Amino acid sequence: MKKTFLVLPLALLVSGAVNAATDNPFYAGARLGNSFYDIKQETNKIDVDNKNLSGGVFAGYQITPWFAAEVGYTNLGSASVTNGQGKFTAQGADLVGKYSYAINDKIDVFGKLGAFYYDWNAKNGATHDDNGWAATAGVGAEYYINNNVSTRVEYQYYKDVGGADIQFAGVSLAYHWGAPAPVVAPEVIYVDQVSVATIEELKLTVPFAFDSSKITAGDAAHLVPFEERLNQYPEATITVVGHTDSTGPEAYNQKLSEERAEAVAKELRAHLNMGEDRILSEGRGELDPVASNDTAEGRAENRRVDIIVPELNIETVTQVVAQ
Repeated sequence: MKKTFLVLPLALLVSGAVNAATDNPFYAGARLGNSFYDIKQETNKIDVDNKNLSGGVFAGYQITPWFAAEVGYTNLGSASVTNGQGKFTAQGADLVGKYSYAINDKIDVFGKLGAFYYDWNAKNGATHDDNGWAATAGVGAEYYINNNVSTRVEYQYYKDVGGADIQFAGVSLAYHWGAPAPVVAPEVIYVDQVSVATIEELKLTVPFAFDSSKITAGDAAHLVPFEERLNQYPEATITVVGHTDSTGPEAYNQKLSEERAEAVAKELRAHLNMGEDRILSEGRGELDPVASNDTAEGRAENRRVDIIVPELNIETVTQVVAQ
């Protein structure tokens, strides 16, 4: 078989791979090493010089992360008979499956198994040219220098090539292309967006008769908005502020305002089922009149309790995509 007959189909295959759609992980490379011939003719073993420079080219397609189909051309060199009475050469096409196992991100170990179509030639007085199929298997390790370039050390065994068993040991360099670039989603960065909603103050004024600290009937109906506010906003509180008119000593009025405020606060706690931490009381005595204390009508207005839910500023934190 002529060398050109072996090399031409391989060259066309590699050329076709290069120009194929680049959505698939192709690779190609070359290898160089030494071959060792074990030649037998009938019952006699032929001693040969085994310093045989060998090499070839290969191309492959990574079908899965662990399996690739690989073709190649290998020239297994020439072996000269020790006594000078002959010379043998072998070359051919490799068709193998390559099975890989990743040790880490950089190193794979692999095994190869397949067939070798050989061209065996006998020269310089030797006889028996031949061609045909031989079984082949190999092992090795592959180191990825980067995503595109890798190097291998490998051993491959060829069984019964023209009557010889041939071993190859060498190194190779491969270039990988066509794998689509990984789609890296842009990193989404979230930031806290703070919005503040203002809830208006609620206020109810409860009037008291002169010198009284009792809450009047019917006030419960006016407490519904306060109950709703406390239930909706756990941070909301009620402040009950007691007031008096200016009749009597100031110290007495202060104490009376506190009693009025606490009386209302107690009723509110019971009615709303709230604790002292959410319903507070304080007295302002005669310090904050809303009308003149010079008239009976004005003094009646000043005798009061204010029930107040202070204005609330409610912060809402929402995570949004940073611009």
